[in-house]
Parts: sequence; structure tokens; C-alpha cells
Amino acid sequence: MEITPSNLVLHELIGLQVEIAESSNPALKAISGKVVDETRNMLIIQTKERAEKMVQKNDTTFVFQIPAHLSGKHAERYVKVNGNLLLSQPENRTKNIRKVHMR
Repeated sequence: MEITPSNLVLHELIGLQVEIAESSNPALKAISGKVVDETRNMLIIQTKERAEKMVQKNDTTFVFQIPAHLSGKHAERYVKVNGNLLLSQPENRTKNIRKVHMR
């Protein structure tokens, strides 16, 4: 199933490029890179400098890049997501895509 802006929050986020658009923590605003891991409350982002940064999902707005080959489009797409929508265990969130797809 392709990733679209409307179903991104149901998909696996590991491997996607991400940038912090807004955060209640001003130190996080300059972080961008690749999502390398995810927990219930955090995204672990590997920056260009190969440093891993733990970023809280709560009160943070992310901009994810969906590559063209995953989105079914000819160019990558960018999706702004409120981190509060991502608050859950990743394995539980991705299970929901099957429920949505079966309806």
C-alpha cells in the first residue's frame, strides 16, 4: 500500500527523512535527518553528522518526506504531522492500517 498524506501516521516511519517544523523545546527546531528508530513517545533521528537525536513526539510538529517510489507519484511529497497523532507504540499504530484498508 502506498503512503499518502492521509495515511502516513499509520505507516512505518523508520527510514523516512524528517525535519522538525515546530516544538515546545526550541533546541529541537534545527534537527533534521532520517528516522532510525521509534518508541511510544520518541523518534530517534540520525542527523547528517551521524549523531542520533531523541525527539519527543508530544508538542512537536514534524515534516516527513515521502519518497516518490513509496507515494506512487513522480516526485517526493512533504507532509506536516502533529506529533500528538503519532503517540502510540509503533507496532500498534501500523496494525491500524490493516483495519482501515479492510473497510
